[in-house]
Amino acid sequence: MRQWRIPAVFMRGGTSKAILFRRADLPASRAAWDPIFLSAIGSPDPNGRQLDGMGGGISSLSKVCVIGPATRDDADVDYTFAQVSVGDALVDYSGSCGNMSSAIGPFALEEGMLPGAPRDGDIAVRIHDTNAGRIIVSRFRALDGEALVDGPMALDGVGGTGAPIRLEFMDPGGARTGALLPTGRARDWLDVPGLGRIEATMVDAASPAVFVRAADLGRTGAELPAELDADAGFHAMMESIRAAAAVAMGLAPDVARAALRPAMPRIAMIAPSIAAPLLSGRRLAAAEADLTVRMLSMGLAHRAVPATGALCIGVASRLPGSLVADLAAGAQDGVRIAHASGITVVDAAVEEGPNGLHCRYAALYRTARRLFEGRVLVRAAAMTA
Repeated sequence: MRQWRIPAVFMRGGTSKAILFRRADLPASRAAWDPIFLSAIGSPDPNGRQLDGMGGGISSLSKVCVIGPATRDDADVDYTFAQVSVGDALVDYSGSCGNMSSAIGPFALEEGMLPGAPRDGDIAVRIHDTNAGRIIVSRFRALDGEALVDGPMALDGVGGTGAPIRLEFMDPGGARTGALLPTGRARDWLDVPGLGRIEATMVDAASPAVFVRAADLGRTGAELPAELDADAGFHAMMESIRAAAAVAMGLAPDVARAALRPAMPRIAMIAPSIAAPLLSGRRLAAAEADLTVRMLSMGLAHRAVPATGALCIGVASRLPGSLVADLAAGAQDGVRIAHASGITVVDAAVEEGPNGLHCRYAALYRTARRLFEGRVLVRAAAMTA
């Protein structure tokens, strides 16, 4: 049986990679998307390598983005993100990907989806993130109708340097739950089976996340991803905390339903800034960062902090009384987050509003590059499922 060919672009965005589709090139019914994405990425793969697709065996390399005409007057394009599970036949649309958000503006420009946009100079693209129902403003420079790629910005976790892309996540609080602090508190106690009570901070900004102290889990926070991924007991414990947080945040009615949406909330263990080894072999000095983070999603530890996760950390660091704010108390001009690949700097503006705390924006810088353009092949069964 022959395969089907669908126009697509393969891009790196920040520390992630994804297949990008134009909305018009996919079936009109969203229900038909999942088998196409699974086939293209190479999931499910019990071997965890996705050799039969474009995925790379870890969550940051198992992603799909769909870009189409804007459905909001204040946007230029719509962007829908799909997280494809590596080992299961599961496509999760509940979360967003800030890293891949950096690729959306350049993609839209180069695909001719921005009528009237200048071909040279500063470009600003208003992106409607349909997963979270928010606007992201992507700012970058272009030459001859293409986004600049070469530049001075080094991004830990990515080799070389690139042209900077500024991402401004406007009014990011409460995108999924309706509240910046879904429980109304900066700190809560979660009752976790097999672990007992553990103190946590739960924040919904850019993407919902739950933060717990590494010390409360018997960890330093400086462990490398491979060490964490090899510890089945650690992952089971973190999944139990994540599921309990999902219920507390109103993201799932019970822990059983929370298990079916493994991308939300993300879970992170946090620690003071400490000297720690990086994946590159370099040893990070404690003075280089404000706090240390190890974040997990889809059952795996991230090699670098996800962009939306970093934004949520930045917002949490500005929330009085949160566990994150305690660690980042001395951070003034942005928060320096130490992760397994290096440092990510984020910023956020949180202020007291008529209805409580409100986040005006959260921002970070990324780089992106178009890697391949053409057609991706999917199994015929995926088109008829």
